[in-house]
Amino acid sequence: MTRRMSRRGRDVAVLLDDFGHRLPTVPTAPAATRERAPFTSGVPRRGPRGRGRGRAATPAPLSVWRMTSEQTPVAWPLIPTPGLPPTGAQMGIDLLSGGTFYCDPVGWVTDDDVPVTNPNVVVFGKPGRGKSATVKAFALRMLGYGYRTLVLGDTKDEYEPLCRELGVEPFAIGHGLPARINPLAFGPLGHGWDRLDAAEARRREAIIFARWLVLLRGLVGSQSVPFGPVEENAVGEALRLLTGYRSGATRLSEPTLPQLWRALDEPPDELVAGCRYADLRHFLDATRVLRDALGALVKGSLAGLFDDHTSIDVDWRAPIQSLSLSRLEPLGDQAVGIALTCLNSWGQAMREIADPGDLRIVVRDETWRQMRLGVEAMKSLDANLRLSRRDADVQILLAHKPSDMLTAGDATSQAVAIARDLLHLCDTRVLHGQDQAVGDELGSMLGLSPVAQRVVTGWAVAGKGRALWLVGDRAFKVQTVLTEPELRLTYTNEALTAGGAA
Repeated sequence: MTRRMSRRGRDVAVLLDDFGHRLPTVPTAPAATRERAPFTSGVPRRGPRGRGRGRAATPAPLSVWRMTSEQTPVAWPLIPTPGLPPTGAQMGIDLLSGGTFYCDPVGWVTDDDVPVTNPNVVVFGKPGRGKSATVKAFALRMLGYGYRTLVLGDTKDEYEPLCRELGVEPFAIGHGLPARINPLAFGPLGHGWDRLDAAEARRREAIIFARWLVLLRGLVGSQSVPFGPVEENAVGEALRLLTGYRSGATRLSEPTLPQLWRALDEPPDELVAGCRYADLRHFLDATRVLRDALGALVKGSLAGLFDDHTSIDVDWRAPIQSLSLSRLEPLGDQAVGIALTCLNSWGQAMREIADPGDLRIVVRDETWRQMRLGVEAMKSLDANLRLSRRDADVQILLAHKPSDMLTAGDATSQAVAIARDLLHLCDTRVLHGQDQAVGDELGSMLGLSPVAQRVVTGWAVAGKGRALWLVGDRAFKVQTVLTEPELRLTYTNEALTAGGAA
């Protein structure tokens, strides 16, 4: 037997062969064909030799940088934030990620992964940048999810074509028109009062009278008249006498603002005694400023508009309802602001008892006019925004720029402080194109980074419907996409083109 030997001795195969065992041989695999390299020749570190071929005498130094995850977006600002769930209205394209952007404010509140605690939305943008078109598209697309829209004060009749397209005629409020709105309406809380037990009657009474006092504070405050404990006591006692609640009536009477003014101007004996005044003269002297302010409103801004019982029959099951205030534009900002305050109270009354699943989008245009009436009018709006989570309403505020909301008083006043807080009650901010000065203003108020400011003042200005969406602390660069019918319904330049969209 031939034995294979190696210089270092016999290997395992030879040892096993001595005892008659042979190891199986490994089959040789065919050689794999190598893929041809894309570059047939290498390039020297310092570049190819020759004139004009880019050769460097010394290689470029390698720059090394270290940064945290918070600093990384400064160097790479186009890295997208975590996406949102694909629920709600399909609004357009998120250009940071290239995906579809969906808007679902109520769904975001219920999703723990989305940093949102309220469904309120504030929309800023220069005129003509697509603010109202974005809101209208959102309202239309949320119809399929059971949402209905309520426009509390359409100051420019922008929502009139949309209402008529959906088979609804908007209500026009103005002098000489038959429509009347009673801001002191009971709303659904006044139904079936004679069947309520004592505890439920007290609960409803507290809600109704608290809402009325907020309204009257705003109206009286718009006349630069203080509304303190003396005024609150007189107004509250007068309302309880007018409704019949003080006398224990089983069926309450709905008051109006002129009735309240007359009750204070010509007080009955029980009102004077209920307010703990010595005599009639004492009561009249203490409430003179209050009565004069209410009288000026009843004879002026409220006359023919909010001075009687509600005369319109609102179909709350319709897809949209709108109350137009465009006829009040010639009367000035104060008249429009007072009307918005009255509609605010009336709209809150209509929503105090909502059916389960009755989801509503409440559009509030030109809110800065109401806020300019003073701190009490702003408190009324503030109260509504705080109730949006309870009522499952999506409150949408539209304004041109943040400074519109900050003109309610001095920089250190309570009104300005409340105006700043209103922005924090809107966890979703939609920032359409703005000038550089307004971009700096947005940056200081909302804490925008320089990159985000450039998006608002650069990219968003270059096209309609472009906006920076801030959902909590997440930013999305969104281009709203409208269909052909939506383009027709959202066109707002008829007055400029004298014929509509071609």
